[in-house]
Amino acid sequence: MTILRHILPLLAALAVTACSALVPKLQAPQLSVVGVELVKADLLQQQLRVRMHVHNPNDRALPVRGIEYTVQVAGDDYAHGDSDRDFTVPALGDMEFEVNVYANAAPMLLKYALGGRTDTVSYRIAGKVRLASGLVRSVPFTQSGELKLR
Repeated sequence: MTILRHILPLLAALAVTACSALVPKLQAPQLSVVGVELVKADLLQQQLRVRMHVHNPNDRALPVRGIEYTVQVAGDDYAHGDSDRDFTVPALGDMEFEVNVYANAAPMLLKYALGGRTDTVSYRIAGKVRLASGLVRSVPFTQSGELKLR
């Protein structure tokens, strides 16, 4: 019985180690905006169709079930969006797809107009790519930088 007490934790540790070795390590895909089309707009909300380019830095194809993300501008939530169309990004390859974006520019415009002029504003995009198959079902991503306003 005492031998079993010592062996069970060892077997559990080995099982966890074996499972973690089987789970592939995926690098986050790199996303960039290719084009933006205004679908409809009013004072409170803007709906955009954004064409995105994605690069897969992994040595295996990514069967994408969808992408969801949020955008912050100057530290404030600005937009959110998703893509529910399935597609596959080839291993070490590129492709383009469209996402729907819902934004509210009014608070940002007021902040910019009342807060003084600035030449740049910081942004952050964060979200996850949902995969259709494999042991890893989502890959998080984040990107940040500055937008030139002039």
